[in-house]
Amino acid sequence: MNTEELNNKLKNLSAQDIVNYFLHEYDGETVFSSSFGVEDQVLTHMILTEDKNAKIFTLDTGRLHPQTYDVMDRTNIKYGVKIDVYFPDTSKVQELYKTQGVNGFYESVENRTTCCAVRKIEPLQRALRGYDVWITGLRASQSVTRKDMQIVEYDELNRVIKVNPLLYWSLEDVWDFVKQNMVPYNELHDMGFPSIGCAPCTRAVEAGEDIRSGRWWWENPEHKECGLHLKATPNYSI
Repeated sequence: MNTEELNNKLKNLSAQDIVNYFLHEYDGETVFSSSFGVEDQVLTHMILTEDKNAKIFTLDTGRLHPQTYDVMDRTNIKYGVKIDVYFPDTSKVQELYKTQGVNGFYESVENRTTCCAVRKIEPLQRALRGYDVWITGLRASQSVTRKDMQIVEYDELNRVIKVNPLLYWSLEDVWDFVKQNMVPYNELHDMGFPSIGCAPCTRAVEAGEDIRSGRWWWENPEHKECGLHLKATPNYSI
């Protein structure tokens, strides 16, 4: 079944039903990537309440906030799981430090995307290896780079079916679900962080600001993707 057929089949289903469809129809072939942001916590709850043995992983870039490790621990305890953790290649991180220093990503978009490639994209590629379906917590209203996405897409870069069950959810929908189901969430959300990534590249935002404005705030909005969700081959090597 191609992505157009899947979108037609799933277009009137709830997010939970979409999750359930892939967990059962692609049993053992589906994996979910979590950054422990609030959207991903919603999906973690949906997935693990349906299938305790479902595959979930996270990318530890080595530069995460302490609060992210805290919610990782609380999530493992609540659901009785050990979420898989993938780290960047040590030799690539060492080379990154040699070529651009500790915080060279502030100096140019090229430096920043190279850092993201080392810390996120290469580990993601390893994590996705052997799977056919990749579930993500993307929402269309998060960013101008995500407004044209579909529930089901084919990811050419990673050669997987990419599923976005929360694509049309509002932020209010997300928080209502968290409160109703007592889902653990990252305490940074209470401190003005609607979007959470690496500590040096994420800051709190003011009321009324775009929810992605705290990510790579020194760059223009059209550049604000780490590369995990791009549709074309990014212009860097790792």
